[in-house]
Amino acid sequence: MTRNHEPISPLRQRMIEDMSLRKLSPKTQADYVRAVKNLTRFLGRSPDTATAEDLRRYQLHLVDSDVTRPSLNAAVTALRFFFQVSLGRGELMAKMSHVHAPRTLPVILSAEEVTRVLESAPGLKYKTALSVAYGAGLRASEVTQLKIGDIDSARMSIRVEQGKGRKDRYAMLSPTLLTLLRAWWCEARARGKMLPNGWLFPGQNPVNPMSTRQLNRACHAAAQAGGIDKRVSLHTLRHSFATHLLEQKVDIRVIQVLLGHKKLETTALYSQVATRTLREVNSPLEHLRLQIRPPA
Repeated sequence: MTRNHEPISPLRQRMIEDMSLRKLSPKTQADYVRAVKNLTRFLGRSPDTATAEDLRRYQLHLVDSDVTRPSLNAAVTALRFFFQVSLGRGELMAKMSHVHAPRTLPVILSAEEVTRVLESAPGLKYKTALSVAYGAGLRASEVTQLKIGDIDSARMSIRVEQGKGRKDRYAMLSPTLLTLLRAWWCEARARGKMLPNGWLFPGQNPVNPMSTRQLNRACHAAAQAGGIDKRVSLHTLRHSFATHLLEQKVDIRVIQVLLGHKKLETTALYSQVATRTLREVNSPLEHLRLQIRPPA
C-alpha cells in the first residue's frame, strides 16, 4: 500500500531550507512549522499575506485562548524566523512581542526527599536514570540521549553531546552513580535490552532511546510513591543538584560549567534557595544589644 504524502508548498520548503542552513534541530524545525501552520489556520489564507495588524490580532487570540507564556513566546520566536528570514519582511513583527514572565524560585528537594524519590523509582532503569539527573545535574533530554560510550569511568565523567544550545560538555560522574550504572548495565544486558554501543536508557524498542515523556512520568510516579508533597519534575532534580552543591560550598563558577549555563546570573539564582548557606549567615540584628522582655 502506498502512502499519500502531503505535498510541501514552495513557501514551507523555503522555510525548511532556511532552518536546515542554520542547523536548527529537528524538534525546533517541527515546532516552527507547526507555529506557522497555526497562524495559517487562524488567518484562513496563506501566511505570506499577513499584515502587521494580522499578527497583532493573532497574538491577542493566543492570549485570549489562555496559551501559556512559554508557548506564546515560542510562537513569537517561530514566526519571527519565518517573517524575518524566510520572507525577508521582519517589519511585520513590529506588533508581536515576547511576554516576559516573572522569575520564580525553583522547587528544591532536601537530600532526604531526593533519597525517597530515587528509592521509590519504578525499577532499576528509572532509578538509575533519575540518579543521573540528580547526580550529574542533567536535563531530561540529556539523560535520554546518553549512550553507553558517554560514560567514561577512567576520567569519572559523562560526555553530554549536543545539550541545550547544541553544545557538548562534560558532567561529573560520582563513584556511587558509576556503581548504579554498572548494575543497570548488567541487568539490561542480561535481559537483552541494551545493544552494543547503543542507548544507555533504551526505550521499549532498544533501537530507540527512552523518551523524555517516559522519564518524566517515572519521576512523577516516584515522587508520589515517596510521599513528596512538592511539585516535582525531572528538572527539580537538576535544581536540587545545583543547590546542594552550592550548600557544600562548591564554587558557583564550577556549578555553572557543570550545568552548562551560558550566563553566571542564571546559576546565581540558586544562591536564593540554598537554605543551608543562608542559615550560616548571621543577621546584623544579632549584633545589636536588644533588650527583649519575656511575655507576661
